[in-house]
Amino acid sequence: MTALSLDGEIRDGRHVLTVRVYYEDTDFTGIVYHANYLRYMERGRTNYLRLLGADHRALFEETEREAPGFAFVVRSMSIDFLKPARMDDVLEVHTEPQEVKGASITLHQRVMRADELLVEASVRVAFVSGGRARPIPKSLRVAMKADLDAEQV
Repeated sequence: MTALSLDGEIRDGRHVLTVRVYYEDTDFTGIVYHANYLRYMERGRTNYLRLLGADHRALFEETEREAPGFAFVVRSMSIDFLKPARMDDVLEVHTEPQEVKGASITLHQRVMRADELLVEASVRVAFVSGGRARPIPKSLRVAMKADLDAEQV
C-alpha cells in the first residue's frame, strides 16, 4: 500500500476518501458519535488539498510565495445527519468544490456507505495568511475551479 492511497483519490473532480469505523468512533449505542463525522470530513478536506498540491506542486509553491504560511480554516458548516454508521462499516467521504471565490471556498461533503447517503454538509473555508483572511491566489482558484468544471461536464 502506498502513502498516496492513504490520502484517497481525486475522481471526476471530487475527492474520495475511504474510512473504516472503529470501536473508538462509536458511542454506547454502537453507532458513530456525531462529532466523529466532522473528523472524517476534516480528513477528506485535508487530503483533497494534499492531493491537489501533489498534482500541482508548483502551484502550492507559488501560493506559498504569494501568501506565506497560508492555511484554510473552517468559517461555517451546515450539516445533516441522515442515517447512522456502525462499527466496522466502510465509509467513503466525498469532497468537492461547490463555489470558489474571493477569500473562501465552499465545499460539498457527503459521507456514504456504498450508495447510501449518511451525512451531508456544506463547509465554507477561508484562506488565511499572516493570521488574516486573504484573497485566494489566482493559480489556486483556477486549479479548484478546474476540478469544479470537470465535475459539471
